Amino acid sequence: FLNLPLKFSYRIMDMTLYSYFRSSCSWRVRAALSLKGLDYEIEAVNLIKDGGQQLSEDYKKINLMAQVPALKVDDTVITQSLSIMEYLEEICPEPSLLPKTALERAKVREICLIIGSGIQPLQNLSVLQYIAKNEGNEKKLEWAKHVIEKGFEALEKLLVSCSGKYCFGDSITFADCFLVPQIYNAKRLG
Repeated sequence: FLNLPLKFSYRIMDMTLYSYFRSSCSWRVRAALSLKGLDYEIEAVNLIKDGGQQLSEDYKKINLMAQVPALKVDDTVITQSLSIMEYLEEICPEPSLLPKTALERAKVREICLIIGSGIQPLQNLSVLQYIAKNEGNEKKLEWAKHVIEKGFEALEKLLVSCSGKYCFGDSITFADCFLVPQIYNAKRLG
């Protein structure tokens, strides 16, 4: 779904996305912005260069957690990918990235949170750097593989009950925006 042609692109307000190209959390938001056809500026925050640009005092003024993504809308900053995507859904309800009923929306969010709370934070850059520093690279990769496999096993069982053409039914949802970058991370980390 990342290569779908945009049917429209428009600017609702000034939006700047602070993002790192390899960040799965940033990728989710870029996918949602693209699928909704929203115009935005991108501000690259390199998580590796100079010891991590997200750790600079200037960036910490934008995101107190020193993480990406952060979406600046006019003079307000929203952090956390799911919060940003929920905001985008509210300001631009079409095309919708959530199903129609409350129960279906809850199931999509369940998929998102398995990835966003149960897999990704346990294998993100800061955690893996900490493990590599204290336990070595082999343990780092072993840990990443363990948390990704555990999460994917749960996801597979859940997706069997609700998937169609996409993660949830036959329309792209937040769940797809979460899953695709996590699959990339799984492949990248072995």
